[in-house]
Amino acid sequence: MFTYRANHHTRLLRAANVFLTSVLLFLTVTGMISSGFCYDGAKESPPLIGVPWDRPGSVWSPVLSGEVLLPAGEASLPAALTGVSARGAVLLEAESGDVVFGQNQNARLPMASTTKIMTALVALETLPLDTPVTVTAESVGVEGSSIYLCEGETLTLEQLLYALLLESANDAASAIAVAVSGSVEAFAVRMNEKAAALGLTDTRFVNPHGLDAEGHYTTAYELAVITRAALKNSTFRAICATERKTIPLHGSEGVRLLLNHNKLLNSYEGCIGVKTGFTKKTGRCLVSAAERDGVTLIAVTLNAPDDWRDHTAMLDYGFAFYESVPLCEPGFFSSPLWLVSGEQEYVMVESTEALTVTLRRDHGRIRCVVELSRFEFAPVRAGQTVGYLRFFEEARNGSLCELGVAPLQASYDVEGITYPLSFWERIKSIFTKKN
Repeated sequence: MFTYRANHHTRLLRAANVFLTSVLLFLTVTGMISSGFCYDGAKESPPLIGVPWDRPGSVWSPVLSGEVLLPAGEASLPAALTGVSARGAVLLEAESGDVVFGQNQNARLPMASTTKIMTALVALETLPLDTPVTVTAESVGVEGSSIYLCEGETLTLEQLLYALLLESANDAASAIAVAVSGSVEAFAVRMNEKAAALGLTDTRFVNPHGLDAEGHYTTAYELAVITRAALKNSTFRAICATERKTIPLHGSEGVRLLLNHNKLLNSYEGCIGVKTGFTKKTGRCLVSAAERDGVTLIAVTLNAPDDWRDHTAMLDYGFAFYESVPLCEPGFFSSPLWLVSGEQEYVMVESTEALTVTLRRDHGRIRCVVELSRFEFAPVRAGQTVGYLRFFEEARNGSLCELGVAPLQASYDVEGITYPLSFWERIKSIFTKKN
């Protein structure tokens, strides 16, 4: 009698669970219950996520899907920038790649030693830093800036990169090119392949050092794009921000002292590089980058008689134009999520990542859209992504521009319920296995 009642009770539980699941699936398919939230601005009252917050022990964040998270920025933008001396100039916001300021930024111009930004990038993506490089005759006595390498001398790639970016050593550029590709000409091919991979159409390299050569050119904008890619490499970023470095001196116990010629590293707050350049034909060329309060800017000038002042004015303009805006942090959003066939009725889900974006100071209102199912099938695992927070900026014309996405993850494991088989189900399973 006891066994019968237990089996009967089990069958009732299974039937109820199947019925509940069927109802939920039916309502979801027919649209009577939304499987997620995506506020389009048309609803007057966007849905509220979660369950009543009087449940003991629950953590509750009443975030409305589509509600305004941050009001529009009220800061006024700076007046238009004028008086830049460069023949070609551009200021880029590094996170988005947006142009903040441009002056003849798409004109093809020679770029002198700022060429070495691409040289370093290609080398870093090809060889390990501890690669030994033995100097060949081809790399000895290269005209212009030099650290006076000797034939047969061996330095590491890292040491040569410091010489390349701090002292702007043309012999180091040649040695790196030969080590990577076997010759200066073959290395120039790789530089052009990298430029094409970055989507550049107005850049062409003939050599790795930037000495005057027919057909060797770029634009202020495309040089900024190259620099943006290079700054994503932590080693490049560290080297070009270094003020001084010592490397071995061939044939003695002494050292070579390498000094960075970018004086903005000392004179401009937040400066992190990047590279100077000059020949009589190109004029003064300069690429700089600076970071303040989470905003990173890249400035490029080609043939600029007053380049230091130009860069100070351009970077000041950019920092007055942009600000870093935190959208969420771990724990910003927390909500219960109903479970079907789970050992618990619900699982807590929460945002687990920080998200910060760079925006104009006159940005539009920022909305947060919660994408989270009404229910989930057990089991679920801690760290399992079950939804997303999507952040949008509301433009003045009412359109929404997505700013970023943060995952919503389960906070802990919840196992699924395993129901015991009834007598008839066990008999059925025996015959099924035999077949």
